[in-house]
Amino acid sequence: MDRLGWESCDIIIVTGDAYIDHPSFGMAVIGRTLEAQGFRVGIISQPDWRSAEPFRKLGRPNLFFGVTAGNMDSMVNHYTSERRIRSNDAYTPDGEAGRRPDHAVTVYAQRCREAFKGVPVIIGSIEASLRRIAHYDYWSDTVKRSVLPDSKADILVFGNAERQILEIARRLAAGESIKSMTDIRGTGFMRNEIPTGWSELDSTEIDTPGEVIVHPDPYAMKMDTPCSDAKKPAKATAAAEIQPMVPHHNERRRTVIRLPAFEAVKEDPVLYAHASRLMHLETNAGNGRALVQRHGNRDVWLNPPPIPLETAEIDAVFDLPYSRRPHSSYGNANIPAYEMIKNSINIMRGCFGGCTFCSITEHEGRIIQSRSEESIIREVENIRDKTPGFTGTISDLGGPTANMYRLACKSKAIESVCRLPSCVYPGICRNLKTDHTPLIHLYRRARKVKGIKKVLIASGLRYDLAVESPEYIEELVTHHVGGYLKIAPEHSEEEPLSKMMKPGIGSFDAFRKLFDKFSKKAGKKQYLIPYFIAAHPGTTNEDMLSLALWLKANDFKPDQVQAFLPSPMTTATAMYYSERNPLGRIRRNTDARSRPVFIPRRKKQRDLHKAFLRYHDPENWPLLRDALKAMGRADLIGSDPSSLVPEERNSKPSSNHPARKRDFTQAGRKPARRRRK
Repeated sequence: MDRLGWESCDIIIVTGDAYIDHPSFGMAVIGRTLEAQGFRVGIISQPDWRSAEPFRKLGRPNLFFGVTAGNMDSMVNHYTSERRIRSNDAYTPDGEAGRRPDHAVTVYAQRCREAFKGVPVIIGSIEASLRRIAHYDYWSDTVKRSVLPDSKADILVFGNAERQILEIARRLAAGESIKSMTDIRGTGFMRNEIPTGWSELDSTEIDTPGEVIVHPDPYAMKMDTPCSDAKKPAKATAAAEIQPMVPHHNERRRTVIRLPAFEAVKEDPVLYAHASRLMHLETNAGNGRALVQRHGNRDVWLNPPPIPLETAEIDAVFDLPYSRRPHSSYGNANIPAYEMIKNSINIMRGCFGGCTFCSITEHEGRIIQSRSEESIIREVENIRDKTPGFTGTISDLGGPTANMYRLACKSKAIESVCRLPSCVYPGICRNLKTDHTPLIHLYRRARKVKGIKKVLIASGLRYDLAVESPEYIEELVTHHVGGYLKIAPEHSEEEPLSKMMKPGIGSFDAFRKLFDKFSKKAGKKQYLIPYFIAAHPGTTNEDMLSLALWLKANDFKPDQVQAFLPSPMTTATAMYYSERNPLGRIRRNTDARSRPVFIPRRKKQRDLHKAFLRYHDPENWPLLRDALKAMGRADLIGSDPSSLVPEERNSKPSSNHPARKRDFTQAGRKPARRRRK
């Protein structure tokens, strides 16, 4: 600040991550975006939250504090799926753990209030975004309130926040009160009552998705630039504008959907599942409506989702002058997350896959926001020219999903009214463009850049889309795989896959055949590394046994395994808590369409499911032997090639004790629910 001649900052961002000036880190993106519009931005990274003093380091901000937990939810960052404390933090210098508090957004926001009373506090990031309504918190095993009332923030921004945060900053700078900013999409705030002119619709009155009725978009937004001009390709520069979306109230239906109150969903898992379902139905920026949920005597009000950035706008964000390095104050400290992504490039945002265990769609939306080829190539050149020790290898050219670049609905009209949770489940929608030609062209151009020796693809690949373009698979396998390609079929059995909204294992088999074919054609020995999830809602012991046999038959021996972690707001987390399936209408009766979802909740069962994935590990054999006997599959114990585990040596056969059998027998039966505080 002294070198710049600043007496004060306009905006101060508080973050739970180490400060890395790289477009893969949210605080850097928001800071640079605000800076490009003339705002003076300060960043306080990983402050000691035990007092307010560290939050006073840069003085009182003229406009507001922006608070983020960082690139991860702080609870996911701190604890494993078994609720154990993690020993390191990839977003901290030298991987040091414990540099941010639990529920960091809430704690930081409260300290900002304490440091400077009266300064507006805006909260955002993945943590605020996924905790914007009442949500199940796995680590406390309770339903928690929205982060808004607990943090006492003035505004919550959800999703990628460039458009919202610029709107807030401009209006505050113009002298507008923070309390009056109730019309900005992608924001939430507290309210005492429904304002005049709005109609309220109870969520229980809304039908389940059926045949889509095409109607005018009730939340149509008018850009400052006419549509005819917006369609023309624009040259992206660091000074390019992110356009505000001005609501035309006389053109939109002013309807808000009331979700069941926090107190109701906390006590009633069925209502929780219902609220989760309704929230997910309103995530399309084209037709999503405002949501409201009572917390005590006040309402949490959530405006419709933000309008996705156009190509010129997202280019402007990524073309800003990032140094692409950690702050100099860290010296030579190793920051693991930076080392992983420093030579990677994000080519798009969003995901229309809708996997129930993933939070990308809830945060970034289903509409793919793709950068221009020119912007991506400029970043390749920046990495080559700015990154110390660069050896010529781009570690990833991807995003949330590697091969969704420029994929979209064939019709904007259909896209704006669609309420389906996925474009690729149970099959690929006939309205979805699956042409991988732009991505193939991008790959070819990127590897021709002077000084670039190799361009790898490390982001997750949607293989059911890839098989629609054998030319893409050949391009990928021939030039962009470094010996191993990670891919995530997640399971082999239909029941758990249906709860994940993932394609059947046949799609994986089809991709593997093409992968092997083109690897052989290229004269390369290359291998697929499949990833699987243990203990996902809807997964029985029999399902995991079938998966283990599939792994053995295909000679896959997973090294690291992942147990399902119920992160806030995802559909799978709603299944875990409620034992209902929000992918369909929620009912209280127990007919075939609404029977409870089986949840492998107990630790011993979760351990067993992980052991099935690592059937080849001798440490797991005793557990698997006992389980196989209890399941009536002792025929899988032995030295025969069809056996899953070998017999126990130099000991008597394990007893078939009834108590042991009860430990593992669970098909068609729910485990007893723990008492909740």
